Amino acid sequence: MRDTIKKHEDFIMTPDDITARCAFCLIRAKPAKFADDARYGLVATKKTFKLAVHRNRAKRLLRDWIAFNERLMRPDRDYVFIARRAILDASRLDGRVAIKKALRYLARTPDAENAE
Repeated sequence: MRDTIKKHEDFIMTPDDITARCAFCLIRAKPAKFADDARYGLVATKKTFKLAVHRNRAKRLLRDWIAFNERLMRPDRDYVFIARRAILDASRLDGRVAIKKALRYLARTPDAENAE
């Protein structure tokens, strides 16, 4: 399993970073900070989820879906998953399929620096 992003500055994204959307979350990918140690971060904000119980459930679901689809995540990219409100109504299977589709899209997308 990948390490997680813990520092605020590592969550900050630039306009050049690629994005994939699904019904349950937004996924941002950027070049990994450490070449051999790609990471992922989870965001469930208080503005979106008023109750801590809902923020925790959203992060728990994202962790499950990420573990299931980890093989689709490129080793040279850090990923940030931003939960949407609809995640609370998602089934386990629906979430796994949605994340799989989004990660496949990100895997096909070239890096911003390589595209120029």
